[in-house]
This record gives sequence, C-alpha cells and structure tokens, in this order.
Amino acid sequence: MITAVVTPVLVVIVILCGLDELSAFKVVDLTHELSDTTIYWPGNPSYNLTELFRGQNGAFWYEANYIAQAEHGGTHVDAPAHFYEGAWRIHHIPMERLTGPAVIIDVIDKVRNNPDYRVQLNDITGWESDNGQIPDKAAVIMNSGWGYKYPNKTAVFGTETPDVPSTFHFPAWHQDTVMWLINNRHVYMIGVDTPSTDFGQSTDFPTHVLMAKNTVVGLENVANLDKLPVSGSRIFAAVIKIKNGSGGPARIFATISDSDKECTNSGSIQLPPSKLVYALISICVAKLFLLYCNFW
Repeated sequence: MITAVVTPVLVVIVILCGLDELSAFKVVDLTHELSDTTIYWPGNPSYNLTELFRGQNGAFWYEANYIAQAEHGGTHVDAPAHFYEGAWRIHHIPMERLTGPAVIIDVIDKVRNNPDYRVQLNDITGWESDNGQIPDKAAVIMNSGWGYKYPNKTAVFGTETPDVPSTFHFPAWHQDTVMWLINNRHVYMIGVDTPSTDFGQSTDFPTHVLMAKNTVVGLENVANLDKLPVSGSRIFAAVIKIKNGSGGPARIFATISDSDKECTNSGSIQLPPSKLVYALISICVAKLFLLYCNFW
C-alpha cells in the first residue's frame, strides 16, 4: 500500500525538480533608460521627470514623481496605427503579438562604410542559410551596432544637425525586404537599433506603412543586441498599454536558455549528462526509501 502511494509521488517530485533545473534561463535587457538624454524625433517634447516628493515622511521614506514624454522616443514600440488609419492602436495589440523567437540580422560590417544601408533580402537568406528558416511569429531585428552610439544625438542621427531630418544618416530596413518577410514569413515584429525602421534619408517612410498595413509591430532603438545570439533567444516587448496610443515606451528584453539545455526539433526535452546523473541519483534515493518503507 505504501509503495503504491509513495511511488507516483516520488516520480512527480523527481520530474518537477528536473523541470525546475531545466527552466533556468538568462534575461537580457534590450532597453535604453528613460532620462533627460532620451532621444526623440525632432518636433517631439523631451522627457520630463518632475519630483513631487522625496524624503522622510514621518516614520517612513517616501518618493513620488510626475513623468511626461512623447510616445515615440528611446526604446519604444510602434503600433500599426502610427502609419495606417484604422489599424491597431497600442491597447488593441494582443499580448501574444508582443513576444516571439528572436531573429537578429547582423549588418554591422555593411553599415561601417555606408550609414544609409538598408537590410537586403540577401541578408535574410544568408541568415537562413546559417540558421534555418525564420520561425513563425518571430521578431526580426536589425543589429547595425548603432546601439553603441546612444544617447549621443548627433551620432545616433548621423548628422551635426540632429534637428533637421533631411540631414539624417542611419541604417534601417529596405521596404522590399520587409515586403518579402510579410509575404513569405509569418513575423510578428520587425525592429532596429536605430531611431526608425526606415533609414535616415527616407521621406515617405514606406517600411512603416507596409508594417502598419499588415499589422506588424515596430521596435525602435533596441539596445544591447550584441548580447544576444543571432538565433535561439526570445523577445518580449512590454509596452505601456496606452489607450488609443500610436506607440509607447517599452521595456524590451530577451530570454536565453541555459547553454546545457538541449531540445529536439519537436521541442521535447533531452537531458544533458549533468541532468541524467541527477535523475539517476534521485531514482536511486527513491528506491532506497521504498525499500525502507517495505522493510518496516
């Protein structure tokens, strides 16, 4: 009787303990902090934090602030309504559309001598040659190395006159590449580590329009992309849920599985040697415990 009851309990404990170890992952912050150095497109108001109270309040310490800012500044999300009438505003975007497998397109070498570079289709096919087809519901993000320039406004906009958009020089996406992704891959988000998904010299913002029309969420000024592998991580874009907002500041981050976690193509867990040893020891302890119970 004891064996019949205890055995399934011990099996569950062993499984749960193993899954707990297997669930470990690293979290990478992909967000520039909001401050008086936050970069906005010309014509937008700057970030404002006003201290309402900071100090001792009787028996306890208390702090409270007032903040004000434009939607599209720093690390942020573009809702489809930003460039397409009647499309999703921020509060319409389903939560599942704000997360997905990360696909990092490295164009650092290509932008070094060409700040007006736009991600080409061969950048996508090259990535797929090395990593396999872009997974469904992915977040595809350009890594140009531009994040190192932030928050130097002249360096980020690529001009000595950062209040004059016609002088901007920074890389982004080519509209034909975005159209190919929309037509041929089921992507949820497209992003950049620069101020815009359209390159600096754009005047009609075709990438924004295509993405908005096809309900693809935009991510701009994404930070720390050098800390992510080109594949294998997962992106989360935790944008503030602003009713009727066309965009908003977001805490974008990624998770990366432990290096010793292995999965098959079907997603089933394959225990690495360290976990196998752990499981065997657990089973042995369970058997000894059962023998002890039966003996008494």
